[in-house]
Formats: sequence, structure tokens, C-alpha cells
Amino acid sequence: MDIVIHHNPDCGTSRNVLAMIRAAGHDPVIIDYLKTGWTRPQLLALFAAAGLTIRSALRTTRSPAADLGLLDTAIPEATLLDAMLDHPILVNRPIVACKNGVRLCRTSETVLPRLGVPLPEGFTKEYGTSVA
Repeated sequence: MDIVIHHNPDCGTSRNVLAMIRAAGHDPVIIDYLKTGWTRPQLLALFAAAGLTIRSALRTTRSPAADLGLLDTAIPEATLLDAMLDHPILVNRPIVACKNGVRLCRTSETVLPRLGVPLPEGFTKEYGTSVA
């Protein structure tokens, strides 16, 4: 099964999701979106497939969203999308795409139904938390 993860290696949740994908026996395509950036059609397609609005995909913590004045609910979604294109860090992550659908995987366990197989017994996330 082909799996694509839009990954931020500095994000613990993203690292946990990647580890879960690999532990389930998959070799995912890893897109470091902070290096590659996004395109407008790519984001719109990912958000639509994942059932996200632009606003719900906005990363509001540990991002420049507040400094850029993007937290006001009156800000149009088109403006948010433009900001996401200019500042890729504004897109919440990780986003995983596979034959079982597209999903923003926060919390990391939300990737499990997409993997098609259970994780090995005793799998733990990087900070030691067990995954049932």
C-alpha cells in the first residue's frame, strides 16, 4: 500500500505517526513540506479529501499564526490559504494520504485505521507512551 506523509521532522506527533507507519511494515513517501512548500491545488485537494476547512487546517500553536494576525475569525479563508503558501509551517500536521483516505493525524493514533494492520505488540511512541 502506498502511503504519503506530509511530515515535519521537528514535530513529535509527526515523528510518532511516521514511526507507526514504519512499524506497521510500510515504507511511506515522506514529504518534508517545510522544504518543498505547498501549492494551492495541493492544499485544496488535501483539505477536501481530509474533510478539513482551510481554517481547521491552520496551525495556531507554535506557529506564526498569531504574529501574522491570522487568528481572527473574520480573516477570510483565502487569506489563510495565501499565508499557508507563504509560510508552510502554518499547515497543521502530519497529513497522511493512502488508499484508505486522507487524514490530519492529530493525535498520532488517528493514523491506525489507515494502516491496514495492527502495530507490533508493545509499540511505544517516542516519549514512552504505549499504543494499544
